[in-house]
Amino acid sequence: MAENDILTGSTERHLCSLSAAVQPIMVHAQVVAPFTELRTQAAEQGFDLQICSGFRSFERQLHIWNGKLSGLRPVVDQAGNSIVLETLSSWQQIQAVLRWSALPGASRHHWGTDFDIYDAAAMPEGYQIKLTPEEVDGSGIFAPMHDWLDSCVGRNSALGFYRPYAADRGGVAPERWHLSYAPIADAYGQQLSTDVIAQQLSGSGLLLLDTVLEHLDEIVQRYVQV
Repeated sequence: MAENDILTGSTERHLCSLSAAVQPIMVHAQVVAPFTELRTQAAEQGFDLQICSGFRSFERQLHIWNGKLSGLRPVVDQAGNSIVLETLSSWQQIQAVLRWSALPGASRHHWGTDFDIYDAAAMPEGYQIKLTPEEVDGSGIFAPMHDWLDSCVGRNSALGFYRPYAADRGGVAPERWHLSYAPIADAYGQQLSTDVIAQQLSGSGLLLLDTVLEHLDEIVQRYVQV
């Protein structure tokens, strides 16, 4: 059973470094071998499977959260249009942020089992990764790799990787680029409770904390459990 600081992104002792195209990425130690095998299989198909975002600490997620609610970072709707948060209630603001960004203390990126991926072989020089549906669907630059991944990822797949946000369930927007390692992530997800999250958030400086705690059960059900 994982300790609470692992579940909430407050430690790095469960992690190790994985070589990547730009700089090493921190992931859960037990993810390295299966991901290396998946990357080898991708290379055999002509893809350069890379991670652009792996482990994300509580403090980093808190910085993202507060940046969005304070207006320092953009908050967008499903179509990519900016949302004017001042026109929304506190609960509506939180839901708008949760559509694309996890609640600190409840992010799957805290666990080191989840990461955002791309195909480095498909990128022209100078290309900036956006992590948008347009990149991974249809004729998107990374769509061919994701089409291939469709045949080899799934909760019960041989290597254990699946897409937790493959479908829109009314919470987190679909993220075809997000992979999770089920053998560990599923266990961590079951252990993460509202009490653990609330304890982590207490005194953290999280913006709109009172409203988050008021709706925490719903947040976990809609945006955390998959």
